[in-house]
Amino acid sequence: MNQDVKQTVAIVGAGLVGCLQACYLAERGYAVNIYEKRSDTRKKENQQLTRISINLALSTRGIEALKEVGLAETVLQRAIPMRARMIHELDGACWSYAYGTKGQHINSVERARLNQLLLAEADKYPNVTIYFDHKLSMCDFDNSKITLLHDNEKITHKADLVIGCDGSYSLVRQEMLKRCRLDFSQSYIPHGYVEISMPGRTLPSGATEPVMPFNYLHIWPRKEFMLIGLPNLDNSFTGTLFMPFKYFDALQTGDDALNFFQEMFPDFIKLFGSENLLSSFKDWKVAGLVSIRCSTYNYKDRCVLMGDAAHAMVPFYGQGMNCGLEDCLVFKQALDTHPHNLEAALDEYSRLRVTDAFAINDLAMYNYIEMRSKVNSKLFLLRRRVDSFLHWLMPNTWIPLYTTVSFTRIPYHLCVENKSWQDMVVNRLLLTGLLGGVAVTAGALWKWLGHRSPLSVNFSWKSL
Repeated sequence: MNQDVKQTVAIVGAGLVGCLQACYLAERGYAVNIYEKRSDTRKKENQQLTRISINLALSTRGIEALKEVGLAETVLQRAIPMRARMIHELDGACWSYAYGTKGQHINSVERARLNQLLLAEADKYPNVTIYFDHKLSMCDFDNSKITLLHDNEKITHKADLVIGCDGSYSLVRQEMLKRCRLDFSQSYIPHGYVEISMPGRTLPSGATEPVMPFNYLHIWPRKEFMLIGLPNLDNSFTGTLFMPFKYFDALQTGDDALNFFQEMFPDFIKLFGSENLLSSFKDWKVAGLVSIRCSTYNYKDRCVLMGDAAHAMVPFYGQGMNCGLEDCLVFKQALDTHPHNLEAALDEYSRLRVTDAFAINDLAMYNYIEMRSKVNSKLFLLRRRVDSFLHWLMPNTWIPLYTTVSFTRIPYHLCVENKSWQDMVVNRLLLTGLLGGVAVTAGALWKWLGHRSPLSVNFSWKSL
């Protein structure tokens, strides 16, 4: 496809990634059509159609992507900084630890509000058209056509490039599978989730106040399962219980749920009340958690996958949205590198993102184990102290994993390589410390740091 002649782009899915990508391409002069199978959730009568979803944690990768279209400041004005995790022990004790160094924090944002903002932004471009209630039926990539179902009628539209931003169960991806050697896997974990209401406390004046410390991500780790709470602008928290399906299946009645919470989350009952839990239980719809992997994201210069359609992941590193929004930024950079060759740009985007998506997919799965069963272990906390001390001692050499993932744009696979290097150094330090004492350990540290970390070779991380 000749990029000098601006083509028609069809974006399937008007979620966060689809809307942001529409803005990016509209800036480049493309004619962009967005197709969404749902109705316009900006309209009051359709707001109940918004799916229940886990609150989102916006961090550096997503913020940088939003900056490109001038939306970062607007979004952050309606976001709530979360500076630390607050751990709720079974006995009611609470303690916290920061996500990063002073000033570093992640941000709690409401998905529906962010989606409406991005829809409105895309709508401002004269070369963007949004079609609601249009469900993809078929793609004829090689003849630049897509077929959609609207009001029970099939209609055909031109589409020189089809971008699949239609989520974990992507229909665009299904069409790609018919036409190219795309290795694809879909994996469910044996855990599901439900959302639980955590309202604020109503004051005599009618105003509300939060019942827990506000600028934290609250975690109730219980080995096999966990409860989390993210703050909202109305002083409530969005609670999410992650748990194996076998435990959900055992909670058949409100009394079952109440007894379970009194045993496993007694301070939740004290904070939010049994009536609130019972009310939430009536609306429980346990949802599954799926991980998607694809070996490539594009078909020639005709189709490309982005966001969950390409790399859905479990939500435990808070990177699903950030990774999807960063897709738009990486795609833009690939187009800048290959301004006259769309297929080369799509190939480069796919090559860069597949490796990184595999890496963050693995990290997200690992972080669930960490959050539910390791955050309150002595060994985990000792390692955090070691990482914090070494980062303070050598800030440009020793960068903790969470910092590289959440507060830089270092590619995910390099974050993993850096963590493996750090593990090697720490394990050798511990062994040397046991055998040789402080002086030998200090000497060994400087020797091993001579083998530079993967980050020091490739990046000046503070510039990312």
